[in-house]
Amino acid sequence: MTITHHLDAATLMSFAAGSLPSALAAVAAAHVAMCPHCRREVAMLERIGGTLISALAPAQLDHSQPAMPQTTRAASPTPVAAAAGEIPTPLAPLIGGSLDAVAWRWIGPGLRHRRLPLRGEGSLQLIKASPGASVPEHTHGGSEITLVLRGALSDSSGRYGPGDVADVDGDIEHTPVADPEAGCICVIATEAPTRFRGLIARLMQPWHGL
Repeated sequence: MTITHHLDAATLMSFAAGSLPSALAAVAAAHVAMCPHCRREVAMLERIGGTLISALAPAQLDHSQPAMPQTTRAASPTPVAAAAGEIPTPLAPLIGGSLDAVAWRWIGPGLRHRRLPLRGEGSLQLIKASPGASVPEHTHGGSEITLVLRGALSDSSGRYGPGDVADVDGDIEHTPVADPEAGCICVIATEAPTRFRGLIARLMQPWHGL
């Protein structure tokens, strides 16, 4: 597996700091598990963060102030092991052991999906596209990270195969198309609802939670 599309620098820094929303962090962790390059980048960023923290001068606590509330987000991400199979280790508890066993739901011509049960911020789902099928033209209300698990997809930015990740924001407008022979299965994390251009896609969106 040759990975040519990686998480961007800002996403890697947020992931290393443990500050990504839950859905984005899940897909980032899955890509890092598949990608030796991004694992090295995350390890380097964690070392830099540790060095910066250790260089800070001790702060005097003001016991007259109320204690800071505990946050539900970890201070740093759980170490990510390399993925051994088609489903990256961080996603296995959500997907199961096989993509062939997923219970898909029809959402459009040539398109099926399955929402993944993730607590926290954002939305996480699997998308299965038949050969040549396309996701209607859309932009985003925030960040979106798409990780290809099987097959391939293409848009104006290039072709994405297994392990490749499309890390986009609200400035990007695209129409992903599945490989004409292999189709595509990918996992998508969104920070906010997708903004479809077509009327039919917008009308169907509330029923599918996209």
